[in-house]
Amino acid sequence: MSSLPEQTTPVSGALATTAIGPLEHPVSHVRIFFLDHLRVALTILVVLHHLALIYGAGAAFYYLEPPTGDLLAFLVLLAFVLMNQGYFMGCFFLISGYFTPGSFDHKGPAAFLKDRALRLGIPLLIFVLVLSPLASIGLYYWASGVKGSFISLYPTLIGVGPLWFVEMLLFFCLGYIIWRLLGRERRQPGERVFGLPSYRAVGLFILALATASYLMRVVVPMGVTIPIFGFPTLSYLPQYLSFFVLGVIAFRRNWFQTIPGSMGRTGFIVALVATMVLFPLAVLSSTTGATFLGQGSWQSAVYALWDSTFSVGMCLGLLTFFRRFFNQPGKPGRFLSRHAYTVYIIHAPIIVLLALALRGVHLESLLKFVLAALIGVPLCFVLAFLVRKIPFASRIL
Repeated sequence: MSSLPEQTTPVSGALATTAIGPLEHPVSHVRIFFLDHLRVALTILVVLHHLALIYGAGAAFYYLEPPTGDLLAFLVLLAFVLMNQGYFMGCFFLISGYFTPGSFDHKGPAAFLKDRALRLGIPLLIFVLVLSPLASIGLYYWASGVKGSFISLYPTLIGVGPLWFVEMLLFFCLGYIIWRLLGRERRQPGERVFGLPSYRAVGLFILALATASYLMRVVVPMGVTIPIFGFPTLSYLPQYLSFFVLGVIAFRRNWFQTIPGSMGRTGFIVALVATMVLFPLAVLSSTTGATFLGQGSWQSAVYALWDSTFSVGMCLGLLTFFRRFFNQPGKPGRFLSRHAYTVYIIHAPIIVLLALALRGVHLESLLKFVLAALIGVPLCFVLAFLVRKIPFASRIL
């Protein structure tokens, strides 16, 4: 951790990193350590997010603890999940988009496509065929009405699960390849221009994103699953796609390294104010069911404005915060960063099996969530370390 002025740290050679998917740093002699550390924090948040689902946040997952009727735990975990969902996957897409142009410039279209297929496609395939059925053990053994052997039910247990992100990122990368091959990017490979986004531009982007999200949720409300490539929901597609595109633009304009800290602090403040005003207005006014989830309600419009404002503010704040305080190398950070992508891939069956192992521990839901988090997060990184010791695994993960 560092409280030194914001800076980047020079190293020799072009070093690779990941943005949850293993996307390389732009070809340069500067390693952007703060993005490594931000990615680790977001990955840990994903693990905690899914543990919150297990222990009572009221949404589907591979395994859910039997309901205890603890209203406080439900509200706390639900708020935690909604806050996370409002921005953290969008932040992943933003970082992933940032590393895409430099990787394409360095490799060229054929090698870039091969690399994406190898480092995104293979983990996706392994999860669908092996890890998803393994994570479904909890559903199989504890859900009522399940008939048939585990093997006979295997075809129904395969799925993309949390790896929907990797799948969607693969589609976005394919779209970027097509964009480049059509010659839509006018600048020469590696060319950088410098210009900061204005507050006015940020505000207009928030309004456009809120409008697009609201209209999308008229058709696909939050939480409604449409079986297209296994994506859990498309209600956040406007955010994910626009943040990926913003990441591409941010690379060409060097935004991540030049956005002033004052804009990040403003982002945090705006996100906090929006959460204090818009979030309760949308959620607490939904007296006849969760109308804030979509279907054209005014509560849905307010919620779309909240999560658009919240996501942009949080991303601005986190980028500048990590750039200022977590932009130094170190063995712990290097270890966590090296294994974060593997943790994302393997964490679902790990936390499901952990929850089953803790099933006999009688604690209040919140305390049990904390206990599972204290065990589960380190366990995921330890097992990720072991997985990467498998021959050739480190080339993919």
